[in-house]
Amino acid sequence: MGDARNAVEQQAESGRRSGGASPRAAAFAVWYLRAVAFVNFLSAVWVSLGQDVRRHNQENFFTPYLLTAGFASGVFTTFLAITMRRRKRAAWILNLVLSGSFLALFAFAMAFPEIRQYAQNWISLALTAVFTGALLAGRREFYAKGDRSNPRLAATVAVGGGLLASLLAGVLVTVTNQAPDAARSTFLERWYYGTLRLISVAADESRFPGIDPPNWANVAVNVLSTVLVLAVFYAAFRSRRAVDPLTDDDEKRLRALLERHGERDSLGYFALRREKSVVWSPTGKAAVAYRVVGGVSLASGDPLGDPEAWPGAIAPWLTEARAHGWIPAVMGASEEAGTVYARHGLDALELGDEAIVEVAEFTLEGRAMRTVRQAYNRVRRAGYRVRIRRHEDIPAAEMAYLVERADDWRDGATERGFSMALGRLADPEDGRCVMLECTDAEGRLRALLSFVPWGPHGLSLDLMRRDRDSDNGLMEFMVIELLRRSGEIGITQVSLNFAMFRSVFERGARLGAGPVLRLWRSLLSFFSRWWQIESLYRANAKYRPIWEPRFLLFEKSADLLRIGLASARAEGFLGGLASDSRRPPGGRAARRLVRAIARRRSARVAPPRRRSGNAAWGSPRASEAGRRGARAGRRAAGGNPTTGPTASGLPKWLHRRHLETHR
Repeated sequence: MGDARNAVEQQAESGRRSGGASPRAAAFAVWYLRAVAFVNFLSAVWVSLGQDVRRHNQENFFTPYLLTAGFASGVFTTFLAITMRRRKRAAWILNLVLSGSFLALFAFAMAFPEIRQYAQNWISLALTAVFTGALLAGRREFYAKGDRSNPRLAATVAVGGGLLASLLAGVLVTVTNQAPDAARSTFLERWYYGTLRLISVAADESRFPGIDPPNWANVAVNVLSTVLVLAVFYAAFRSRRAVDPLTDDDEKRLRALLERHGERDSLGYFALRREKSVVWSPTGKAAVAYRVVGGVSLASGDPLGDPEAWPGAIAPWLTEARAHGWIPAVMGASEEAGTVYARHGLDALELGDEAIVEVAEFTLEGRAMRTVRQAYNRVRRAGYRVRIRRHEDIPAAEMAYLVERADDWRDGATERGFSMALGRLADPEDGRCVMLECTDAEGRLRALLSFVPWGPHGLSLDLMRRDRDSDNGLMEFMVIELLRRSGEIGITQVSLNFAMFRSVFERGARLGAGPVLRLWRSLLSFFSRWWQIESLYRANAKYRPIWEPRFLLFEKSADLLRIGLASARAEGFLGGLASDSRRPPGGRAARRLVRAIARRRSARVAPPRRRSGNAAWGSPRASEAGRRGARAGRRAAGGNPTTGPTASGLPKWLHRRHLETHR
């Protein structure tokens, strides 16, 4: 990772010394490919132009590098242009090899009088030579590395997919052949015809007597060709998916930063999601936590640590993203962090606002709070009660039951959340988190809320679960109970849900709002039928919170669509691809969970190899001493402080590397 950063920095320095010639040459190469791709696509749909291009690319004529007529060649050139724009080293090598080969072939052909007599061939030779020269001049600009397995994967997809696609094309041509003399053609000839269709849009039908498939079959073969090209290029140029996942030492250092600077950002604790990676500043006083999703290096919240050291962590994070061809983006940054990111070349777009309630200023009194007060009293009269505890104070058997209920009440199989969710529950390392349990008049559990620490005196909402058969208003009732009883756990401020596009709903409803704003508000209200956009704003507004804006940081506007897709995947809205969460096991495995959590908790406070049933609930000082002793004992036994020999009895799904979600 360090070598990649150094290489990018050296290449940037070389570009500055060369007076910008290298970046201009690289830009020319990219624009050449874009222009050729446009002509290829245009000639594929414009029949006369396509015929002219093909006529000038046969017999004694040849066209410039990659200039042909066809959808497949257009897709091929487009992919090369995209990957070259992202500074992929593999794309530069491929273009250099291909263009160099074409240039050598064209130069050899120009030795023959019947070829060099045409001006078109000289122009084609010159354009190909200029493109090859631009590649050589701008070689330092193409530094992004892909995954090491890409060449092998691309070759496998190309060979295997090509054979399969050609066979499918041959079968399709055979089944749909309408020629009166179809018996004259063999399957080998029909397979050859289909293979030519895979390579180019059209095949010379005069060379294939007895073969006359319908037009839709030819189009289907061309579509199959495009799919194959897309698959091969994706395999060849895909970005590296992950670098240095969060280690035990990283998590320990991040927790130390949160202890010193955790009160600065309510989203700071979510940096401890274990599928993330982390980049540190040279001094170790700041860090940027991120995850690579779909070629996007997605960070969330503010950098952790001392704000004066933030630039030292942001710069290497951006350097690493460019070294691997990732698109850098930040979700949910505060205005302070957004200003620092902007100094490093990122642009900002306001996503929405975070609702923060100051406990000292919250009250149910007054006419403005009448509706909330009535709803709260109604739920309270129905016999509902709320219990507030730290996770570390909940016995193992009760915690296992809470995890089971939380999983049963989850909407769907995928755990949603990335930038503002921890993605796990009941992890022994998260003992300072706060659990709210709401029971009905009969003592049955009806709803859960879990909050993560926000500095020493704050909480940030993480998890919301409710029994669908329970009364409405339980969540509001629980939040109000937390605000009214905050003194029990020493809390002065609470961060609630994030309201996306809050300002649009607020300003769009005002008198005199413009037509564009009202249209935008109407669209968001329409999509709120499927996604909680307006409802989250309304639910938070009833507490009369302080609205803190949160921003999306990005480098180029053209990357916004890809960043949006990566964000949706990371948050779990697209097919559950984003989260590594797993459903907790039930039955016998749930009982093993109870015993495993009990063993882990007793190990945190008891000396090594000493069993004590109630020692886990001793004083905080004794607990910390016991935790250090337990880890020292594991190190002495030759194991990892968390997953060493004393944890050998844990089931595989509870191993430290898989503690991602509900436990």
